[in-house]
Amino acid sequence: QVQLVESGGGLVQAGGSLRLSCAASGNIFSRSVVGWYRQTPGNQRELVARMTSGSTTYADSVKGRFTISRENANNTAYLQMNSLKPEDTAVYYCTLQFVRTYWGQGTQVTVSS
Repeated sequence: QVQLVESGGGLVQAGGSLRLSCAASGNIFSRSVVGWYRQTPGNQRELVARMTSGSTTYADSVKGRFTISRENANNTAYLQMNSLKPEDTAVYYCTLQFVRTYWGQGTQVTVSS
């Protein structure tokens, strides 16, 4: 049984920073591809960042501002978000991909102008 729990969301002013965490249960974390997605009302979820064993990818809109990382020893993934903009406001979800994709429940990030 794999469960993902995101935390670290909240309200921040434009230009500020937040660090999202994703704690995973189970024993697949170190073998999984880690991803962060976000979704705004009425829109599809979009990929923000993704980390495989050998590479990371970012959406163009967050390159240079967001950093994905992971600590396999602690079964935890992170998304460091700097220079936040109002358009970054969304519910953020972490995922683990191993045979199938597991999703967390999401955490709200709100950036005020």
